[in-house]
Amino acid sequence: MTKALALIFYENLLTGNQLLNRLADLDYRTLVAGDLGRLHDQALREKPIVIIVELGALGERVCGVIRGLRSTPDTQHIPIVGYASQQNPKEAAHAVAQGQAAGATLVVGEGALVAHLGQVLDQALRVD
Repeated sequence: MTKALALIFYENLLTGNQLLNRLADLDYRTLVAGDLGRLHDQALREKPIVIIVELGALGERVCGVIRGLRSTPDTQHIPIVGYASQQNPKEAAHAVAQGQAAGATLVVGEGALVAHLGQVLDQALRVD
């Protein structure tokens, strides 16, 4: 049986590598979207079970991609977990609001995501 695929986009290498290692520990295959402009096409082609995106310096562009994923019938069902650095509380609150408005399933702080990745994924993948 094939492992579930998580498509991930990140800017911060340290956090990104931690997430990749944690996803491997949780028995996920991972695909890194190195080019934000191609993330939507990768999601269409690869059919991930979840998409994880960093809402960092490219937050506006990331939110545009989230909106695009939500507006496409073949990707609108994919849970999207956004995360933001908590170093600057004002910027973090803005990133969270942007991610939620764009249609992310969940938006969390990067520390919480790394520490509780399994629980966050369980919540994002929950079918109502």
